[in-house]
Amino acid sequence: MRVALFVTCINDALYPRTGQAVVTLLERLGVQVDFPEAQSCCGQPQFNTGYRHATEPLVHRYAAAFEGYDHIVVPSGSCAAMVRENYPRIGAKAAAEGRGGVLSAVAERTVPRTYELTEFLVDVLGVTDVGAYFPHTVTYHPTCHGLRMLGLGDRPRMLLEQVKGLELRELEGAEECCGFGGTFAVKNAAVSSAMGADKARHIEENGAESVCTVDNSCLLHIGGTLSRVGSRVRPVHLAEILASTAESPL
Repeated sequence: MRVALFVTCINDALYPRTGQAVVTLLERLGVQVDFPEAQSCCGQPQFNTGYRHATEPLVHRYAAAFEGYDHIVVPSGSCAAMVRENYPRIGAKAAAEGRGGVLSAVAERTVPRTYELTEFLVDVLGVTDVGAYFPHTVTYHPTCHGLRMLGLGDRPRMLLEQVKGLELRELEGAEECCGFGGTFAVKNAAVSSAMGADKARHIEENGAESVCTVDNSCLLHIGGTLSRVGSRVRPVHLAEILASTAESPL
């Protein structure tokens, strides 16, 4: 099995420990992980702001960077959803504009091999107990892309429930958006801040030591909101919890 890590822009630039955690976790499970250095942005910022044509070179680059791998593992629900949901749309639009079926063919080669991390663990490797140890109280926020576009369902919770020492606490209003939404937070700052404040309040009332998601973009927004109200709750990506053991704690 040849597996490649697509680390994503935000993890590469701001949260490198998440990518390192994915490698630690998968290698512990017997998976050999490669990191193709030709990888770049998936194109989500461009696509979401209406620059579809500017996204097309990044679709080609993604496909070329990960050519030959059996599986592409992505520690981000939003970036995995971009590839799985929007690459086929980009290809279909290009064909409808009379520019041929090249992009559609690229999407067909790439989409079935792209997995968000929890999908890969549960659906491909068939594991829920990854040998993790994290002796803390944790609450889980299901991010919008993971919840609504990928349909991750209970996969993240199934993994968290098997972590030794971890107490998982239910989060009120868990399925409500945190308010980040990429450029939404910039274009609609007041609404975004209000949504973030609601999420932070529910997290604080929960009493957990850490809040966990499958997207560091959401943790960036949630963590910033929590810090501004002086909260001691620690934002942490699911991969970092799953990589933690008694011998090598987070």
